[in-house]
Amino acid sequence: MFDVRLIAYAPNGDRLGLLPHPLTFQAGHPLNDVPAMTLRYSRHALGAGLLAQPCEVAVEWSEDGQTWTEPPDSRFLRVKRGTDVTDETGVETFELPGYGWQLRKVVLYPGPVPLVDGKRAFLSATPGAILQTFLAEAQARGALPVLDWAFDTNEDSDGKPWAKILTIYYQPGLDALTTLINLSEQSVIDFRMQGRTLHVYNADTKLARDLTAAPRVDLRLGRDVLDAPDTGTLEDAASAVLVVGDDGFRQSYSSSAVLPWGRWENYIGQGGVSDAGTAFLLAESSLLRASGERVQHTREITPTGARWLPWKDYQPGDKIIAPASGGTLAPLRVRQITLTKDAKGVVGGNVVLNDRFLEQSIRLARRTVGIVGGSTADGGSGARPAPEAPAPRTPAAPSGLIVNPVAYVDEHGMPRGQVTATWGAVTLDVAGVALNIGGYELFMRINEAGAPWFLIASTEAADTNATFSPLVVGQQYQFKVRAVNLGARGPFSTTVAVTIPDDPYAPPVPTAPTLESRLGVVHVTWDGQGVGPVLMPSDLLRVLVWMQNPLAPGWEEIGYFNAAGSLVVPGLPYAQDREFSFTAVDRSGNTSARSSTATIAAVQLVQGDAADESITTGAIVANAVTSAKIAAGQILAGHIAANQVTAAKLEAVLTLSTRIVAGAPAGARVELNGSGLEAYNASSVQTVAISSASGAVSIVGQLSTGVLGRRIVVNPAGAADPEIRFYPGAGVNYARIWTDTDAAIRLYSGNSPDGTRRSEVIQRGDEWRMHMVQTANGLAGGGYMFAQPSQLEVGYNDTSGRLNRWLFNNGGASATGYTTFRGTFSFEAGAGLIMFARSLPESGGAAASYFVAFAVTMQSTPRLNITADSPNPARLAFHIASPGPGGFTLRSSETTTPTPFNVLVHVWAWRQHGVT
Repeated sequence: MFDVRLIAYAPNGDRLGLLPHPLTFQAGHPLNDVPAMTLRYSRHALGAGLLAQPCEVAVEWSEDGQTWTEPPDSRFLRVKRGTDVTDETGVETFELPGYGWQLRKVVLYPGPVPLVDGKRAFLSATPGAILQTFLAEAQARGALPVLDWAFDTNEDSDGKPWAKILTIYYQPGLDALTTLINLSEQSVIDFRMQGRTLHVYNADTKLARDLTAAPRVDLRLGRDVLDAPDTGTLEDAASAVLVVGDDGFRQSYSSSAVLPWGRWENYIGQGGVSDAGTAFLLAESSLLRASGERVQHTREITPTGARWLPWKDYQPGDKIIAPASGGTLAPLRVRQITLTKDAKGVVGGNVVLNDRFLEQSIRLARRTVGIVGGSTADGGSGARPAPEAPAPRTPAAPSGLIVNPVAYVDEHGMPRGQVTATWGAVTLDVAGVALNIGGYELFMRINEAGAPWFLIASTEAADTNATFSPLVVGQQYQFKVRAVNLGARGPFSTTVAVTIPDDPYAPPVPTAPTLESRLGVVHVTWDGQGVGPVLMPSDLLRVLVWMQNPLAPGWEEIGYFNAAGSLVVPGLPYAQDREFSFTAVDRSGNTSARSSTATIAAVQLVQGDAADESITTGAIVANAVTSAKIAAGQILAGHIAANQVTAAKLEAVLTLSTRIVAGAPAGARVELNGSGLEAYNASSVQTVAISSASGAVSIVGQLSTGVLGRRIVVNPAGAADPEIRFYPGAGVNYARIWTDTDAAIRLYSGNSPDGTRRSEVIQRGDEWRMHMVQTANGLAGGGYMFAQPSQLEVGYNDTSGRLNRWLFNNGGASATGYTTFRGTFSFEAGAGLIMFARSLPESGGAAASYFVAFAVTMQSTPRLNITADSPNPARLAFHIASPGPGGFTLRSSETTTPTPFNVLVHVWAWRQHGVT
């Protein structure tokens, strides 16, 4: 019989003995967290002396009472106790955290390398290297001398190479337990203790066993499970989210979730996000996690008569079969095991189980943590500008560049890729001298020799991470980053190549088929939902319909659904069962598990149907076949001899009570019926309707002004959104106008004659964009304009990554990049800024001072800045005297008799804003 017991150990020492008579205890073993135990023990009971001083308490289990095993996360520390001196029974209560709780007593020291903004850098480091640094340095200082770890800098505790590397900054003083849990929250690791040894694994590997396949672990009500309470909450539900990022980026997203009180909204404010793909990815994660009620399943277990036992057969992290909502068996993941023993010595406990919706929520939350900068010292905004230097110095190359690619499904249901790049901060110039830089530039290209590089992100000095999207799944890209200091651009980092992953997650399992036999055929119906019920994802491609003979198994695909609907299956033998099921396929080719099946047999039209061809025309009495005896749609054109339907046989006005069909009655056809004239495609989906009541015309699907050549196509086949295409002739180089879910109008031109570029115009309610796009990769490159209610941006971003822009708002105008004046121009008196160069003297011989005229009279005396080029004599310095609206006097700085001089002077004169 399954039993548990408690063993006391000296702190970091040997076994002390058995604690034979606990009044009660409860030990909780969560996944990726610190376990905890509550113990009640009488001071008068045998073994109480072992608890009088701090000690360790281990939980052991046995199935036969002979062989005892200490499972993972089952060593606890007696660090907290409580008692009531008036209680004559002498009951003491102990609260014992797991042995790994001591990791909070290990803190990070500054280390041998200078700190970056007060933080210690780990550049391109494995999780093992980071954690081993904490532990090894602590033990060198004498902390936790007995704690061991079963991993190193190259491999996890299962002997597998580390799957991820990180560039991350930690504040000195941060404890090792917080770091461990943070890495787990980023989906980098899973961890647990075994005795006094820390085991750390790649996430979702060793601690994510799938025990749902044969021989599967299935907890059943009445055998393994006594009670099955569920806890559900709508507190975190939302159907819309506003994402606010850097550079004025704002975007609202909504889901199709229907909440009891209507629209509920959420907010994500995340610095460092300025591209629509990353914003959509964050919004999608938030909306999916908030799409409805979150339910946690707690199942009270009993070892008495149970087939499957905790720790022996399953452990935290395993996926097992257990009763879900309503008691239906479903795959659930074990999130926590709790073992108890009451005053009578009866062993019990419970398991906390997450369904696939909660697991998806956890997975999305982990992905979000990785995107928004969990692996960097600072996320997004809050950067400070670098102080000006007398002369620009070239910054050193960044180190530790890592790029994390993820897949997501965009608002059109198409798989896309997104990357989050992180690198080490640059604090030195190329000569090794300390330097405060101005920012960073991140470049990308397709990973092919000779492919051009593109600037995809510019960040401030404190931002050592950047995001970019959308990217093509399956495509390899190369990345590099450099630092910028007052226009001086440093050398690039080492390049990093990554492959954009495809969406790995299968769509939900479709709900079971609904079957009906009518008129000798079977109708197979799908309600358009997944098991739960849940809405099918936007990247659903189709739901396949399968059929098999239960007596001769072998599934055969017989059709598919693009949405909820019904499929007619003719030609089935009467009174013989046929079994039907569904599978869902998404645009990445992922296929769901098979749905629940349903079985039906085709039923004869009437009892005792005659055999085929057993009734001939001679056996039918005249006028015996009337309209009441003819099934709808059964007299077709082939049944009527030529010229047999004449005007004399028709009423003056024909009133249609059934339908006239041209084509397949249940497939592609045109039919005239009581509602009007209608057309259907091969899936029996209506495409054209002309109403007999109003004459209104509705067209579903493609409408084209021609088949080939110059033509306009409205709502083209395969388009994901309402769209109009303009074809100039043969081929597929067309222009298009379409609208997205935000009611934005998008106008895309066709490709340029050399096929390398196109232009795009996007008009949304609160913005207007125009830019050039590279057709090879969809990246912007060339001139652009971006208008918003608060500002206007005009600029140029070329293929070499040089960004030049002017930004106008109510605070004035600013320029980024390179500005060059060419040709001749004249200044106006109202100018706020004039720039020119003047060679002195302009005529005649050298003088000791010159009046330098502006060529115009400005509206007020400007501020001035000059630089002197090639003065003669070279020793001279200069100063400005008597500035006015029309010019100023330039003199040498000599205090004695001024020396005549020649010089080329460069002049900047500007008026203060608002000064007239």
